[in-house]
Amino acid sequence: MSVDMGPMTPPVAQIDDALRAAEELARSWEPGAARLRASVIRPLVELVDTGPATGTDGDSAGIAGGSAKFEDAKSEDTGTIEDWATELWSLTKAVTRLAAVPQAPAQIVEAAAALQDLALRVVRSRANGDGIAVVAQRLAELQELLGPHAQPVLRVAMNGPYLVTGATSLTDYLGRPLPTYPHMALCRCGASQIKPLCDGSHASTGFTGAKDPKRVPDRRDTFPGTSVTVLDNRGLCQHSGFCTDRLSTVFHAGSEPFVTPSGGRMDEIINAVRACPSGALSFAVDGVEIREMVDQTDRPPSIEVSKDGPYRITGGIPLTEDDGSPVQRPDGASREHYALCRCGQSQNKPFCSGMHWYVNFSDPPKPEEATLFEWAGGYPAFLRLATTFYSKYVPQDPLLSPLFAAMSPEHPQRVASWLSEVFGGPRFYTERYGNYNRMLGEHIGKRLTMAQRDRWAALIAQAADDALLPNDADFRAAFVAYVEWGTRLAVENSQTESKPPLNMPVPRWWWVCDATPWARVSALATPKEDDQVVLPAEDEPISFAKHIKTLFRHRDRNSMRFAFDLWSYEDVCTHGDDILRRVSNGTMPCDGAWPQEQVDVFQRWLEAGKPE
Repeated sequence: MSVDMGPMTPPVAQIDDALRAAEELARSWEPGAARLRASVIRPLVELVDTGPATGTDGDSAGIAGGSAKFEDAKSEDTGTIEDWATELWSLTKAVTRLAAVPQAPAQIVEAAAALQDLALRVVRSRANGDGIAVVAQRLAELQELLGPHAQPVLRVAMNGPYLVTGATSLTDYLGRPLPTYPHMALCRCGASQIKPLCDGSHASTGFTGAKDPKRVPDRRDTFPGTSVTVLDNRGLCQHSGFCTDRLSTVFHAGSEPFVTPSGGRMDEIINAVRACPSGALSFAVDGVEIREMVDQTDRPPSIEVSKDGPYRITGGIPLTEDDGSPVQRPDGASREHYALCRCGQSQNKPFCSGMHWYVNFSDPPKPEEATLFEWAGGYPAFLRLATTFYSKYVPQDPLLSPLFAAMSPEHPQRVASWLSEVFGGPRFYTERYGNYNRMLGEHIGKRLTMAQRDRWAALIAQAADDALLPNDADFRAAFVAYVEWGTRLAVENSQTESKPPLNMPVPRWWWVCDATPWARVSALATPKEDDQVVLPAEDEPISFAKHIKTLFRHRDRNSMRFAFDLWSYEDVCTHGDDILRRVSNGTMPCDGAWPQEQVDVFQRWLEAGKPE
């Protein structure tokens, strides 16, 4: 079944060979069949428009829907999976060669992207421990096949996914790296089950990439101020709130004028403009736009998958239409950074218009028990903190400014990486800059004073407010605890006579004394929509799953998890009598006694023998 697509083979024959091989692969192993049919066979069939994929038996059923039944060869021959993976890799390289041609049809690039992801997922799933090395080797092979066309480019397929070629930085909203391939197809219809990657759902949902005639007009407004003039195009705004949340004296949500430049300092306005992820904002001084200060041309090409929102592109990745021509941009739009719709509902496709807010577009929820890194907002939040601290507070402080006068321009990135790793995130500092000894080396011999330490700790807390880090008591308790602990160690380690232990691990910080936001009833909390009590009818048998569990709200469960789980049948059975007593007198949950009808239901359940 191996595919040989030499350079002399006519293109139509090459595609037909690929279709035959893909259909045979789909028949040979069920777990990969649906993905092959939806993301490889379907686009190639669309390209040649010949109906049946094989052209032999006329049976095209399941090509788009993946609903046909296949034998699972895995159960009969354990060697079949390895054979299937080998043939998949052969097909992947063959189709990647086709996609490496400049302006290859979008359907071929989409198929190549799906094959690269599928082939390398299979390798990663191996249990023999060599998966990482094999993935690296195969990525290098694919990159070599891509050849001179490896510069990052983002192509908007007509009514299809974003086709990304040559990008090496794809991160989630926490800054954690996601797997990248020479070709990637990113979902833009909002329906993929493997987000951010495309799974072909756009072909069955009727997705269209057309703009909405009712979108906000493409118009650039000018807002003069005493020191700076702000330029803004509401037709490009993605409504992330970065400007209004961080500098509300200048940018006003829901009121006119939207911008009052005299309400803030020039440096604050410039920072807010530079932070705008959609590229809608810019600024001018003395009537001249300073675009080169807005577009951060030193940033490497990167794609961030924001939380429940758009793709945020930085680093000047070119954006093209399906035919390779540049995408027409709104007036004044940045080429260096922009935001692309990911929910499928934008009125200004491919750019985000903020519709994800209104259609309740959401990613899978974050873990119920988050790390401090996750709760804070990940690396972007800590980078925001470090940048604010070292650009706003340190330069004007007489105690701290001499210490950091000669610091490296990337010092905020190093601090953000350290905090990310310390607070439970990936090993960013260790992998990017070095180990604990590297951090120690930054302090040895500097003879820091307690006065400098006190100032550093006080100002970093102020910077945390400016950077909009979480303001809940639980996070701030943990944050301040680490700052107090870490800065005191820094003073101790920095003395000339000190001999700090070497080769220590990077510390990993956790919530203080298990004081977590989910284990506490907030006085400002509002009941969740899914906290619906289900009471049994008068003669209806009571069960734990249908009735008793619903008596305990999310906040009740969280406030008692230090002792037992109110949503666990076994735990509630064990502690049933105590629970009845406490919900009757108002000592559990902690915000008052239950209504009598709910107490009666719980008591009936106990008397009925605690039916599950």
